[in-house]
Amino acid sequence: MGSPCHFALFDLQPSFRLDIDDLAARYRELARSVHPDRFADASEREQRMALERSASLNEAYQTLRHAPQRARYLLALSGPELPLEVTVQDPGFLMQQMHWREELEELQDSADLAGVDTFKRRLKVAQDELNESFASCWDDPARREEAERLMRRMQFLDKLAHEVRQLEERLDD
Repeated sequence: MGSPCHFALFDLQPSFRLDIDDLAARYRELARSVHPDRFADASEREQRMALERSASLNEAYQTLRHAPQRARYLLALSGPELPLEVTVQDPGFLMQQMHWREELEELQDSADLAGVDTFKRRLKVAQDELNESFASCWDDPARREEAERLMRRMQFLDKLAHEVRQLEERLDD
């Protein structure tokens, strides 16, 4: 993990609950101050440092603005590095995943745009519930396993939401 901490770059305390609009405003402000164009007349070393600061800022912003990546980052700050792909030891959620995938395939086969919209709203509710659950347990060492499980669920739902957006675009064409 590069230093300083992603949260420190934005002068924030590590937390899952963030005001994303505030984060975006801070990002724009900081991005202007470290933008490489501002260092066009500076020494090569200063230009390189500006480029590195700009890259760090971009990485931090991309990580913190997406809930699953923010969750993963918070867990990595407080414990051992997490493997990227882990078989979910979570039979109930595995069944839920299969059900969602089948439902999405049916919506795709029937080109049901209204159905996709309803599916997307239900998915958003599930994501919000997971985010709330994660927010309440991520910093409790006794609930670390639960937080990791929730983070993996968040990653799956994020991927599913991306697939839903792609399907919407295909059906809109």
